[in-house]
Amino acid sequence: MKTTLKTSITVKDICEGFIYNELEGKGLFGLSGKLTIQPEYQRNYIYASDGGKKEVAVIESMLKGYPIGLIYFNKVSGDRLEVLDGQQRITSAGRFVTDKFAIKDENKMEQYFAGMAKDKKEKILETKLLVYECEGTESEIKEWFKTINIAGVPLNNQELLNAVYSGPYVTLCKEEFSNSQNANIQKWSAYVKGSANRQEFMECALDWVSKGNIGDYMCSHRFEKNINELKNYFNSVIDWVSTVFADVENEMCGLEWGRLYEKYHKKAYDPGKVSADLRKLYADPYIQDHKGIFEYILGGSVDTKLLEVRVFDEATKKAVYATQTAKAEKKNESNCPHCAIGHDANKSKVWKLNEMDADHVAAWSKGGATAAKNCQMLCKTHNRAKGNR
Repeated sequence: MKTTLKTSITVKDICEGFIYNELEGKGLFGLSGKLTIQPEYQRNYIYASDGGKKEVAVIESMLKGYPIGLIYFNKVSGDRLEVLDGQQRITSAGRFVTDKFAIKDENKMEQYFAGMAKDKKEKILETKLLVYECEGTESEIKEWFKTINIAGVPLNNQELLNAVYSGPYVTLCKEEFSNSQNANIQKWSAYVKGSANRQEFMECALDWVSKGNIGDYMCSHRFEKNINELKNYFNSVIDWVSTVFADVENEMCGLEWGRLYEKYHKKAYDPGKVSADLRKLYADPYIQDHKGIFEYILGGSVDTKLLEVRVFDEATKKAVYATQTAKAEKKNESNCPHCAIGHDANKSKVWKLNEMDADHVAAWSKGGATAAKNCQMLCKTHNRAKGNR
């Protein structure tokens, strides 16, 4: 890959023809239209996502005469360029010069670019950038893109995959799932954890439709010009979840809804009963993991392991063990109730505490409480056998 250092490009040059798309969260062009600021493989603009601290820092650095770091352009053809690294800083400069955000002056007063003193404006516009123009094959450029993005705010997995498989399919995916102004974001956020700007809704949609094989799926669809399959599958999952569970709980966000959809969507559910069961389980003080409630209900309320039902504490185990053992020794029988009614050598065996497990006499799933009066100590063999029935 060939690189050439350019030292004469100023912020004013970069901002000639700058366009910022508020809907998609990206700067489109600069250098009088010759520079594509956010090519397909670039992530969305994220410097405004922390309350604008990073983008303000870029402008303040210019005013103080501090360098803002190396910037890399990819020479596409002729005089056409695209930003390889530095689009967050360039977009910050462009957004400020076009009055999209303000900074505070020495008197803590907000100042937009249009209202700044002439000398401060000139200092920003005349700031020279250190730019390397790179020329190479697509593979070389993308490998370099991944390398230089190790520092700073690292690319996440989906952002890297977008770079590797850039093309019409990624462009359409980003327009749908990485657009923070999409009216569906609020609904999706109840079930999908993450940020549109960091490609996390897009990653979730691809993960669901590909059954976890995102890279393979993106590779095979890279040059397709519609994302109908992806949108339809993603919406089918979301619609199914929101129909089965009329109540929206915080713990629903981030669950493996794609896997659960595949496993359970062909079963019929009564939303009214589901809602009643959900409220009952949420009110149960013995349930440790509320996130497991949803799959527990979908699976027919059978697998109690999903709920991490509270186990008996050590004090209860020791007290019940002492009581059972004392009674057993008086009767010359085993302190495991199941061994005591057996016919083998363990009929009169007194087990040590560490050889026994605490068990619900009346199963929790049938209303039995996790309390001393509903606790019995069983030898590990019988406890495992009971648990498997």
